[in-house]
Amino acid sequence: MVKAIRVHQLGGPQVLKWEDVEIGEPKEGEIRVKNKAIGINFIDVYFRKGVYKAPSLPFTPGMEAVGVVTAVGAGLTGRQVGDLVAYAGQPMGSYAEEQILPANKVVPVPPSIDPVIAASVILKGMTAQFLLRRCFKVEPGHTILVHAAAGGVGSLLCQWGNALGATVIGTVSNKEKAAQAKEDGCHHIIIYTEDDFVTRVNEITSGNGVDVVYDSVGKDTFEGSLASLKLRGYMVSFGQSSGSPDPVPLSAIATKSLFLTRPTLMQYVVTRDELLEAAGELFANVASGVLKVRVNHTYPLSEAAKAHEDLEGRKTSGSAVLIP
Repeated sequence: MVKAIRVHQLGGPQVLKWEDVEIGEPKEGEIRVKNKAIGINFIDVYFRKGVYKAPSLPFTPGMEAVGVVTAVGAGLTGRQVGDLVAYAGQPMGSYAEEQILPANKVVPVPPSIDPVIAASVILKGMTAQFLLRRCFKVEPGHTILVHAAAGGVGSLLCQWGNALGATVIGTVSNKEKAAQAKEDGCHHIIIYTEDDFVTRVNEITSGNGVDVVYDSVGKDTFEGSLASLKLRGYMVSFGQSSGSPDPVPLSAIATKSLFLTRPTLMQYVVTRDELLEAAGELFANVASGVLKVRVNHTYPLSEAAKAHEDLEGRKTSGSAVLIP
């Protein structure tokens, strides 16, 4: 038996229960991993509340972790006991001391990267990678707008976007987060609780608008994001921390011939090659110092409920991890 966080009913942080679970031995093509650090993401909150549907109840939440391989299923080569590996995305269930994973879903963690850093960055970092490099390819001369610029993904988007040569505009809720966004390479910072971000973007871009908006906030920012885009701009909606946006009539994007996409990481790391490329580029940027990863909060795995409370209460900045 191992300990894990289980959700028996959907709801607030209090539904996260610390329990014994049976995980068994790895079958063909699988490995057993003893987690060293587990990343916390807003998607975990969406599953806990039922915004996204878990395959069944009860379930163990969690979409990223780093751990050591403790057992290898039959017929597997290329993975051995003692390997340090990371995974992000499916299958859900990382809020556990140990878990069984498909071997083709894990990536090796370079020895130069601390497991806690790797666990806090693999999901958010591969998300930033596909958003900036594939969904809309950011290049020198582009101007990008990043909402929640001090959040886990937002912070990485600002640093990486700056490194790619873009002018980065970030929105944040307060002065502390503004200071972090500045440190992360934001050229222009808008405190949206004090200023209307559409007006400010218009001023900053001399009325032209931005090439792309990376919007993880959803309902509260969606219309403003569309209004902030230049002709033929890209609206990339990749989250909804404030709730799902209202339905968009096609006429809303027709006025400026805009592109609108609602991507998810899983559709961008379908093949093993795509997964290794995304993780490889991410880890290379972490190792070289292009990306600074702030693990500002660590919690014991048994206190996942407290971690969720803080995340939803906007008490966190940067990344947070659970330690088994």
